[in-house]
Parts: sequence; C-alpha cells; structure tokens
Amino acid sequence: MKLKVLEDNNTFLDMYYLAEPGVSYYIEDGNEKILFDTGYSSVVLENARKMSIDLTEIDKLVISHGHDDHTGGLRYFFEEKRNIELIAHPECFNYKEDETGLYIGSPLSKEELSKKCKLNLSKGPVQISEHITFLGEIPISNNFETRYSIGKCIVDAEKVDDTVIDDSAIVYKSDKGLFVITGCSHSGICNILKYAKKVCNDNRIYGVIGGFHLLDINERLNQTIDYLKENDIKLLYPCHCVSLKAKIEMAKRLNINEVGVGLEINI
Repeated sequence: MKLKVLEDNNTFLDMYYLAEPGVSYYIEDGNEKILFDTGYSSVVLENARKMSIDLTEIDKLVISHGHDDHTGGLRYFFEEKRNIELIAHPECFNYKEDETGLYIGSPLSKEELSKKCKLNLSKGPVQISEHITFLGEIPISNNFETRYSIGKCIVDAEKVDDTVIDDSAIVYKSDKGLFVITGCSHSGICNILKYAKKVCNDNRIYGVIGGFHLLDINERLNQTIDYLKENDIKLLYPCHCVSLKAKIEMAKRLNINEVGVGLEINI
C-alpha cells in the first residue's frame, strides 16, 4: 500500500503545498486507486496536481463522515461526472449543523451525488480493494469513548442531536498487521481499532493515521494513550483534530510521527 497525504492542517518544511483544516489521502493498493475524503475546498485538486497525481484515475472514493472539512472538496471533485464508486455510511450526507446553527455538512446531497457516481452506502463493512476494508458503523466498546453530540442533524425528517454515527474508517490488512486510516474518529479511535481487529480477524495494529479528535488533557486522552501503548503500534500518525497539547502528552509515552501535506507512507 502507498498512502500520500493530499490535505492536512499542516505542511512540511520545504514542501510547498497548500494546507487547510481538513483531511484527504490518496491510496494505492495494487492497481486500485482510492481517495479517502476530499478536504474542505479545491486544495486537494491543487495539491494532487503539484504531486502529479491524476485524480481522474481514481477507482473508488471513501468518505469517513459527513462534516464539511472532509466533504467540502466533493463539489470540485465532481465538477465532471466520474465513473467511480463512492463508499460511506448511509447517514453521511444527511443535513448537519453546528451548535450555532451553521451548516457543516456535505455541499452535495445524496440525491445529487447519485447522479454523479455509484453510491454504496453501508452500515456494514465493505471490501473496497484486495487488502482494504471500509468498516461501516463503529460499535462503542469502550466506556471511556462514548458518543457525544456535535450540533444537530436531520434523520427521517426530524432534527436531532448529531452523535456522528456516520463516522467510520478504513483498514489495510498487511502481513505486519493492520494499518488503520481514519478521518476524525468521532466514534473513538480505540473503538475503531477494536472493531478493525474484529472485522479483519487480526489483533495486530501495525499503524494508524488520521484525526483522533483529542483536544483536551483528560481521562479519555489518558485511557486512549494506555490503549495505544498496550497495542505496541509501530507507526502512529495523529493529526488533523488532535491538539498540540494532546500530541505533547501522547509523545511522553508513545512514538508519534509528524503529519503534513506530502507525507508518503509505504507498507
């Protein structure tokens, strides 16, 4: 597998790409080319061009969840109709707003997307390439990672608290163990890792990249660090929605790596 960071909050020194608070990864598994999330704007397209990555060759698009820092680039990616499959949770493209009432969902609705690509909306796991699986809806298995609401969403024509149940991830199964790729981990990064082990029937976590949604130094962070430490993860890339103080706390006990636009990981 090859993974290249097309969008992140940060760039590396002497790599002159664009950064913004969002996520997008270009992934190759053999001949299969996958785009994971589309970031917040057209930045993904610009960075892909600078990296000589042809996004017209993408076979499948996976969306981790419906917030606009992961879906905003859809409007630019689909300026032309593309013959690809889009994989996401069934509630990914529901209406979403933050605590102030500001719309923070996808710029394209499920109906609009269905006219531009083949939608595969699934609560269950989906095999998307030989070694990569979309996990679908993540069960909550840790008492320190319960769901909490982030604004409101519309489900069955009713506005309700949004616990981001559409939040998911993908996992690459290698001979060294599992490499998990996540967007924001609203479902809890440890819940995601435990479910990835179950789905793939492999208890080895080799690596993780993505947002862990850890902002404060609290019991959730401490128990997350404990879990990651217990799993002896070799490649650990917390980014996007992990605060600096959380990263500093993690670095006291874990070997974490820097993430920026242009980072390439080969497994």
